[in-house]
Amino acid sequence: MQLMTRLDLGIAAMAAMAAMILGATPAGAQSFPNRPIRIVTSEAGGGNDLTARLIVPGLSERLGHQVIVDNRNAVIAIETVAKAPPDGYTLLLTGTILWVGPLMLNNVSWDTARDFTPVSIVVNSPNIVTVHPSLPVKSIRELVALAKARPGQLNYASGANGAPPHLAAELFKAMANTNIVMIPYRGSGPAINALIGGQVQLMFPTPGSVAQHVKSGRLRALAVTSAQPSALLPGLPTVAATGVPGYEADAMQPIFAPANTPAAVINRLSQEIAQVLSRADVKEKFLASGVETIGSNQAELASKMQAEIVKWGKLVKSADLHEKAP
Repeated sequence: MQLMTRLDLGIAAMAAMAAMILGATPAGAQSFPNRPIRIVTSEAGGGNDLTARLIVPGLSERLGHQVIVDNRNAVIAIETVAKAPPDGYTLLLTGTILWVGPLMLNNVSWDTARDFTPVSIVVNSPNIVTVHPSLPVKSIRELVALAKARPGQLNYASGANGAPPHLAAELFKAMANTNIVMIPYRGSGPAINALIGGQVQLMFPTPGSVAQHVKSGRLRALAVTSAQPSALLPGLPTVAATGVPGYEADAMQPIFAPANTPAAVINRLSQEIAQVLSRADVKEKFLASGVETIGSNQAELASKMQAEIVKWGKLVKSADLHEKAP
């Protein structure tokens, strides 16, 4: 009951924030920026870092000032931006940890709605229901039927708890009413290797991490986890359309600013990010990296966040995914 109360308050705060932003005029953004902007994100070499570096050249050009990438540990990145001055010069590019962390982990120092202002969804990506070729299934319906016939006998590989592949699998497990068992690994790389080696039967990885293995036949892709088919995997159906109605799980990478950043500044940033992401060359680079460009406005991000917090909050509670106290 306490968790849902916090969620309700957070959702209301974010909705009010979006309404305030939409009603703002851009006049206050005329002098912004007048110095370099910093995008704080997670460690170099990861998906968030790649996304930041792909938008930085175009964003620097459009804003007329350098935009730099500042790599930190994922948690430190969030805490850094939460405490930064609300002036638009320090931004956060992050993933699910920002809104799932408070739902799953103990002693999290930030509150997503209280500490951050939505700017834009930069990119989005589905996961792929992927199986080892030895598993005798070629569709989601066949996978669900097999899992129900063999309760507790099918294992799925997962990297970090709370990461999109883990949540996508747990949502599938709940909505398909199946008993598949998580086998944890230290990262997606070891998890994918275990799937290729046949130590586990299935996984819900990102497209970019397994596309080459699917193409070579070492793995079999059954469906995408998004609500609609994805341009990343032409011809692959959705989970919802092929066996689990209503299922949807994807992974967005949004940009946030500190809470109380002026609405005119948020509008300017959102508009310029959208312009960068509308370029054909930028879209192609992102598709090649395994994600789809979005470039939403701040209200769309706020709405998406409301839905994410509610959906994953319910799953964390029903599947008992919250971190246990030591």
